Parts: sequence; C-alpha cells; structure tokens
Amino acid sequence: MELFPLIEKSSIQDIKKFQEEKLHELLQYLEMNSPFYQKLFKENNIQISDIKTLEDLRKIPTTSKNDIQQNNDDFFCVSQTHIVDYSTTSGTLGDPVTFGLSENDMERIAYNEAISLACAGIQKGDVVQMITTIDKRFIAGLAYLLGLRKMGASVIRMGPGIPELQWDSIFRYKPKYLITVPSFLLKMIDYAEKHGIDYKSSSVIGAVCIGESIKNQDFSDNILSQKIKEKWNIKLFSTYASTEMSTAFTECEFQIGGHQHPELIITEILDDEENPVKEGESGELTITTLGVEALPLLRFKTGDLVKAHYEPCECGRNTMRLGPVVGRKQQMIKYKGTTLYPPAMNDILNDFDGILCYQIVIQSNEIGLDEIIIKLSTEREDESFEGEVRDHFRAKLRVSPKIEIVNFDVLSKTVFNPNSRKPITFVDLR
Repeated sequence: MELFPLIEKSSIQDIKKFQEEKLHELLQYLEMNSPFYQKLFKENNIQISDIKTLEDLRKIPTTSKNDIQQNNDDFFCVSQTHIVDYSTTSGTLGDPVTFGLSENDMERIAYNEAISLACAGIQKGDVVQMITTIDKRFIAGLAYLLGLRKMGASVIRMGPGIPELQWDSIFRYKPKYLITVPSFLLKMIDYAEKHGIDYKSSSVIGAVCIGESIKNQDFSDNILSQKIKEKWNIKLFSTYASTEMSTAFTECEFQIGGHQHPELIITEILDDEENPVKEGESGELTITTLGVEALPLLRFKTGDLVKAHYEPCECGRNTMRLGPVVGRKQQMIKYKGTTLYPPAMNDILNDFDGILCYQIVIQSNEIGLDEIIIKLSTEREDESFEGEVRDHFRAKLRVSPKIEIVNFDVLSKTVFNPNSRKPITFVDLR
C-alpha cells in the first residue's frame, strides 16, 4: 500500500477541492442512511445541495457527544449484521457511548494507522512493541495492531504494565519502536536502573506516545518528555486520536504537530460562538469523518481545545497540523480568578522526582466554587515536600491547591485502574 498518500503533498487548493468532493459524498450518504442526520437536516431546513464548500459547513449545526449518547442507535447507518466490532468511549452523561465498525471501517482504521505510524518513521519489517490495551472495547490497541500489520511491521502485543516483562520482551525480540503512554517509560527506566538492566543499549530507538502530552505549545519538550530523554536517548513522537474520529494525527520526523489525513477527516477549530478562530488561536476541534460506514459524524465537537498550524512542513506534506491539546473544554477550572486546564498542572507535578503517582481532583465547595485537591504519593519523607509542591504551583500558576499525601498502595489502585487504558490523573466531581 501507499504509506505516503499523494493527496497529503498536493497543493492546499487541491486538498480543499478533494475534501469538498468527499464532503458531498458524505452528505448524500447521511441523508440516505442516518436517522439522526435525516432528522437534523429536516428540522433545520438544510438542503445538502446547498453545501458545496468547506465554508458551507457552517450552515449545519454541530453535534456533541451528548447527542450520540442520547440518540446512539440513530447514528448507526448500517444494520447490526454489518457490525464486526464494537468499541465504546466514555460518555458525558455517565453511560459509555457505543461505536460499531463495519468491515470497511476496520480496513479504514488499518489504513489510517499505517499512514500515521509511517509519519513517525516506522517502516515495513520493523518490530514494534505495543504497550497498550487491546481488549475491554478500547479501539486504540486494535487500531495499532491493524495498522502495523497493514504496513508490514512485526508486532509484539504486550499490553500495559509489568516493567519486568516489558524488558524481557525488548531484549528477547529487539523491537525498534514502542507504542505506550509516555509516563510508563519512566516506570520502565526506574525498574531498569533498580535491577541493573542496561536499557540504554537496547534495540529501542523511538516511542509513539499516546494518552499524554509530551510537548509544549511551541513544540518544545515538556517536563515529562525532558525527564524521559534525560535518562533514555530515544525519539518520542506525539499522536492524537479518539474513538469518535477513527483517525489519528501523528508527528513526522520534524515534530511540529500531528499531520491531518485529508482523505479521512475534515477539521474545524471553533470558538465559543462556533465561529472559526483566527489563525494562531486555539479553539475546540470539530471534525467531520470521511469514509466511515457504520457511524459517520458531521461537525462533531470533540471537546478538545487545540491550535492548528498551517505553515509548510519540511517533510513535504501540505496538510494542517494539530498542536498539543491545550485542555478539554469540560475540564476548564476557574480557581480564584484564574483559568486552568489539567495539562498545566500535570507539568508542575511531573517536575518533581519524588512523586510516585498523583491524581488531580476537582470538586465544588459549599458555595459552588471550584476546589482543587492534589492527591499524591511520594518516596520523600521530609515534611517540607508538601510545601515545595504548593509553592511551585503558586510560582507557576498563581494558585495554591490543597495537597493530600496518600499511601502509594491506595492511590495507585485508582490512578492505574485496570479498566482504563491510561492513568486516571484527573477526576472531576463537580
């Protein structure tokens, strides 16, 4: 297969024309097969023949995860007999949201991951160790497996956790790349150092990092990335995806944002009034899927606040690139006049070597204001540590949250929940 699609290196004008043709096909498909969008078009007097350009998308109302949760069955465009895999993602109203994939959707996901992982430099014949969940209805691990197989790479399906077993596999099968939550790399390094494992001489040259940010907004390494590279000189590649998109944005070797695949997704960056933000400003990522058969989405608001980058990339792709996620819109915190997002607090906590694990808890106090509680486990025993953490927050973010020291055995069970594919470092109880 072609791992470097020509459309991605076409001119901006050609990419736009290509996407407008794909958009027209999608609208016809939705009008014919989607009960939800049939109703939306009718209620808003939308004639799909009037939607000719990407700019015309603004004539169509946006969709949110709440819409899918409340009308899950109506989003399906194929019968149950055509679904070959069921995946779920967390819902804003409590119950998970169900996504079904047809055989064609599985092929599309394989294609998406193959060209995305090729962005990061993975090639046919490379050995890749997957340190990510493939069961429990998570789509990510399945997507990586399908993509790696499609591109002709060899796969070691390790799953998350157990550093001892990860190192045994690395030295036994000599993978070139890992796919992992980046904070787990620190646990692997710590285990290796405590057990005399010469990890710096291993076969690993790079890791595709999922679930956590490793970059600042200017694409410099954030604290987490710096701490990994100080110990282990490997390449770290960002990737961003979600179940709803069935598409990934992965960095190329120049590492200045995750590349959009224009044959798979249309993107908009919208402000609070659902108008496109000015270039260089952050806004809510809103996506329209292309080529999805079972559950396609039109103008779906992801809830993630991001910044798009349009200047040419040295790799030759002319596609838009997404910067690191600024935060999730629903996770915005107003604390004593300061607006905060969890990633900023993650950076501060990752700055400390003595923290074993942590969890940021947001709750409303008795007068309805946001309250921040930082639960953390530490190997440091000095009484000054709690004050140092509080002072660091005050210096960096101008806020002083409540700090709770919790036993590692207790806190780790909630942070590293086996039913989650990534650490649960943020809990919103509001």
